[in-house]
Amino acid sequence: MGGVTWHPQARCLVWQAEPVKITLGKVCVVSAGTSDLPVAEEAAVTAEVMGNEVDRVYDVGVAGLHRILGQLDRLQSANVVIVAAGMEGALPSVVAGLVAQPVIAVPTSVGYGASFQGCGSPCWACSTVVAAV
Repeated sequence: MGGVTWHPQARCLVWQAEPVKITLGKVCVVSAGTSDLPVAEEAAVTAEVMGNEVDRVYDVGVAGLHRILGQLDRLQSANVVIVAAGMEGALPSVVAGLVAQPVIAVPTSVGYGASFQGCGSPCWACSTVVAAV
């Protein structure tokens, strides 16, 4: 079937009649850990299909804050930042405190400890005090 691309990490199938022209802005997709990659990749593929340039910044969770701080230039060069995070969902708030751009929090249902079987991340992400999330 022509024009169909399977994105295994994103677990999605994309059909395009013609190649997408990058005409919109730049989106930075951030992932806290490797278990968040399928959700982050789905967001990245969706943004690309919609005509955005996408910069992927993966495995930069708050447990190693130096990793996200080392990527500030990439985060700040985007028009919007999408952050996929499980566990306690802290990364979107951290990123929003570091950049002036809007941050879209995408809680994932993975994690252990205080993740409460996937319910922790959405609750904590929605209760952030950072205005840009």
